[in-house]
Amino acid sequence: MDNGALHYTCEEAKQFAARGQIEEWVHLYLNAAGNNPAFSEGLMKQKRHWVGPILVDVDRLQRCHGPKSEPDMEYYSSDEHWDILVGRYERMFHEGWDAPPLIIQHVNGSLSVRDGNRRTAALKRAGIPEYWVIIWDDDSADNIWNTLRK
Repeated sequence: MDNGALHYTCEEAKQFAARGQIEEWVHLYLNAAGNNPAFSEGLMKQKRHWVGPILVDVDRLQRCHGPKSEPDMEYYSSDEHWDILVGRYERMFHEGWDAPPLIIQHVNGSLSVRDGNRRTAALKRAGIPEYWVIIWDDDSADNIWNTLRK
């Protein structure tokens, strides 16, 4: 499958995962539709342990990006820009959008959204309780599974 034929959907990510290529899909996505080559480069600086795509309760996810009106975010957008994009994604989810899986970092038992913060907010607004995620841990995939079992 060449990069031009990719659609960056959950279904496509599942196909890559079935072939043991989920990390490859993540980098293809981040360097194309995800528009975040710097994130891809950072992920390649060390070995990562990947799990997914798997369905996870959206309420377990911790966003690191949000509107300026939300405290304790690592990254911010203007409230207006945030609301426009989250509203657009919410409508797309209601229309059946097969959006890319969220990319999550597992750190000390928490699930931090590293790509897909607006989609996460839109999922909550749309009342969608679970969504597909791809999770990485720097040390072990077992760490991820132990957290998910809790």
